[in-house]
Amino acid sequence: MAARKPTQAQSIYQLKITLKDCRPPIWRRVQVLSNSTLADLHWVIQLSMGWTNSHLHSFTIRGTEYGVPMPEFGFDEGDLRDEQPVKLSKVISGETFKFFYIYDFGDSWEHEVLVEKVLQADPEISYPICLKARRACPPEDCGGAWGYQSFLGSIQDPGHPEHDEMLEWIGGSFDPEAVNLEEINFSLREFSTD
Repeated sequence: MAARKPTQAQSIYQLKITLKDCRPPIWRRVQVLSNSTLADLHWVIQLSMGWTNSHLHSFTIRGTEYGVPMPEFGFDEGDLRDEQPVKLSKVISGETFKFFYIYDFGDSWEHEVLVEKVLQADPEISYPICLKARRACPPEDCGGAWGYQSFLGSIQDPGHPEHDEMLEWIGGSFDPEAVNLEEINFSLREFSTD
């Protein structure tokens, strides 16, 4: 994926990506070019949320599943369609349209993707870009939304029997409110220029 300045008449989608079943909510607001593919959007979600792309993923759009076919793991063309060639403009019908992205089939991190706006692209902006972000991404492999709540409970309570173990596992500290918009956009720019 390359950071792209839009052509003059190109539109963008403003998307709100919300991690389901997490309270308080964890979300990102991003803008992507309408000719981006689902494969591009996968990377936008990974980088804007803070995931590490260590697990399988899929999109569910109007009852159709898209992802990376891997017949050796039982994920072939019969089960899901290849996300690589599918442009967002071909699957998004307009504002208020919703679809879903699941990351890590074990932990089952489900993200709701809401198309908030369809806008004219700004020729001075390189897309994709993250406009706003709320709360830190949960750590990989913490057990999904319910495991994450348990993890937070253990690290926030010094009397919890797993307090020290969980802090050591996470590297000493974890702030669930911390999110750095500048770092997110740096990652999006760096990835998109590769």
